[in-house]
Amino acid sequence: MRIGILAPIAWRTPPRHYGPWERVCSLLTEGLVGRGVEVTLFATADSETSANLQAVCPRGYEEDRSLDPKVWEGLHIAAAFERAQEFDLIHNNFDFLPLTYSALVETPIVTTIHGFSSPRILPVYRRYNEHGHYVSISNADRDPSLNYVATVYHGIDIEHFTFRPAGGDGLVFLGRIHPDKGTREAIEIARRAGRRLVIAGIVQDQAYFESQIEPHIDGRAVEYVGSVGPAARDSLLGEAAALLHPILFDEPFGLSVIEAMACGTPVIAFSRGSMPELVRQGENGFLVQDVEEAVSAVNRLPELRREHCRRFVEDGFTAARMVEDYMKVYERVLASTA
Repeated sequence: MRIGILAPIAWRTPPRHYGPWERVCSLLTEGLVGRGVEVTLFATADSETSANLQAVCPRGYEEDRSLDPKVWEGLHIAAAFERAQEFDLIHNNFDFLPLTYSALVETPIVTTIHGFSSPRILPVYRRYNEHGHYVSISNADRDPSLNYVATVYHGIDIEHFTFRPAGGDGLVFLGRIHPDKGTREAIEIARRAGRRLVIAGIVQDQAYFESQIEPHIDGRAVEYVGSVGPAARDSLLGEAAALLHPILFDEPFGLSVIEAMACGTPVIAFSRGSMPELVRQGENGFLVQDVEEAVSAVNRLPELRREHCRRFVEDGFTAARMVEDYMKVYERVLASTA
């Protein structure tokens, strides 16, 4: 089987710190290669992979702001589709734009929809619905107007996350600093619960950070450590009593939730989007409706057993399981298009 994996180019694959789509692409690519699949990864030139790397964009445009995203995205996608005949299948992890090339080639295209940035992009997905072979990353993140071949949950390299049976007393927030992610609500939860909070993640909304987050950062009750790489993420999550995930939008998946659980750290999340599919009430965390319920949940953390969090990830959210699920998708699509 010859597979072309089309990764995003906002960040390197795998990312140095932030870049969830790129992280998933890397794990999938390396897993496929490990199973003997012939994989060509279309990513930035500084990416690292055991697959055949093909690149036109030198670096991620979020890491080098001199690069125009539209220019390099166009060149990047074209590079993959110009070689479409070399592959049995192309796996698009680049959102909706590559679909506009899909009718120009005979190679089947599998598209993982990593969430909908806006309803305004739906016309593209609907236009190519009949032969798009769409994969959702959670059952919650499905649009009723689209057809899906499968739901494939993200997996993580569980060996990179250390199980810590004790954890600590403080709380952690790991995610984009943006109103959607509920950073301000996490600060309020920690304050009312009397717990220290460590915040990690890229600042995606500078005005929100400066007005709602920065005034509370004192290095004691609230600390901001920026965007963290794999090693720092492991210790940050593992040494916490819980991950706070008070999302104010319908989260498509939530990698930080699974990463925290892999360390044995339970999750307190607002019950939106995919959260009911990831958080088992009273077992690996708590689903809550608002700040008040979240504060009560913090007080109930001693009821949870951290080994249950780790086992939940081991049983269903490893990279190996994700690779196996995608292999089944590829085989089903190839059989249907033969």
